[in-house]
Amino acid sequence: MTGVAPESNPPTRWSETENVKWKTKLTGLGHSSPVVSNGMVFITLAREIGDPFEPRPDTAPGAHDNKMVSSKFEFVGLAIRQSDGKIAWEKVLHQAIPHEGAHVSASLASASPVTDGEHVWFFFGTYGMYCLDFDGQLVWKKQLGKMNTKHGHGEGATPVLHKNTIAVNWDHEGQSFTVAVDKSDGRTMWKQDREEITSWSSPIVVEHEGTPQLIVPGTNRIRAYDLSSGEVIWQCGGMSHNIVASPVANKGMVFVGSSYEKRQMLAIRLAGAKGDITSSTNVVWSRTARTPYVPSLLLVDEHVYFLRHYQGILTRLVAETGEEPTGPFRLGSMNEIYASPVSSAGHIYVTDRSGTTAVLTTGKEPETIAVNRLNDRFSASAAIVDDQIILRGEQHIYCLSNGNKDNQEKESDDE
Repeated sequence: MTGVAPESNPPTRWSETENVKWKTKLTGLGHSSPVVSNGMVFITLAREIGDPFEPRPDTAPGAHDNKMVSSKFEFVGLAIRQSDGKIAWEKVLHQAIPHEGAHVSASLASASPVTDGEHVWFFFGTYGMYCLDFDGQLVWKKQLGKMNTKHGHGEGATPVLHKNTIAVNWDHEGQSFTVAVDKSDGRTMWKQDREEITSWSSPIVVEHEGTPQLIVPGTNRIRAYDLSSGEVIWQCGGMSHNIVASPVANKGMVFVGSSYEKRQMLAIRLAGAKGDITSSTNVVWSRTARTPYVPSLLLVDEHVYFLRHYQGILTRLVAETGEEPTGPFRLGSMNEIYASPVSSAGHIYVTDRSGTTAVLTTGKEPETIAVNRLNDRFSASAAIVDDQIILRGEQHIYCLSNGNKDNQEKESDDE
């Protein structure tokens, strides 16, 4: 819930020929972030199959800058061995002609997997949720409906797993809702309709005073649901349309950012939060400058970090007060940053879509200590585990680790 891997020590420098432990080719497109557990790396992807047909024009109101559908797709869950990058298994979980495409910068597999170390759940929105064991055997599957996104830009919110519950944000241009299902069998535990339009923000779960709260941002309201019952504990207005960035939370506070037709960021204290808190003292501070659009926020020590819209301008605030002691910090020529910043071992990692990752210190005056480049495009957020950083590109997935000098590429059809 913070974006920090506190016990890891990944490399700070790499290239196509330095500190690459392995590099595995991917056959299909997806922007889902990698999830690592018990020696396995999980991702999703979608790939075209069958004969192409005449591209189907978008019918969503206001559709623009979209990739039109011109073929059938298969939706795939992929497991890769963390030790050597070989594909352990891949499962085609669904096949369909998509009813809408996605923005030219997006994909049809943008929701990340979730795992409890024994099972993994792959979520494709309209095209279903699938529970598999670590051997790739299907345990259960569930359909939640058909999603119609704003401008036909595609789906992308990742579910959240907490103990025995998986919760989904289903905000779209129809009847929006939040639903909680039992992780063991997919049974619906509760479902609450929402007066919301499309958002792409992934929810988080925060335990406060013994109650797990499901925090779901939205255009009209940020809402906190009692995870066990679905009842709304508190709600707060003030955000923009098109919320993409996910919230972060720590020490009894939740931080939410947005930047579309207006810029808005809120810091909310959970103690005593009940009902409509929009104009209450639970909103500790707010901000309307340089707020994030696509990348999520990052909490490191006593500071909250975020990028302006999706550009290479980093802001650091004191989390408790919203004060900005120094900055902003410009990240050279970096631009089009969709991946969320992450942190480990006193460093912050920011990756843009061109394949550039800037590595900064977290001291009083953040300093760029390395600028690393890979030959791919990156929209997925990095996964940090032990001494490794896993970066998922559009063509390859990389495992970066200190002391690896040779580029070891594993083709997707390796045994």
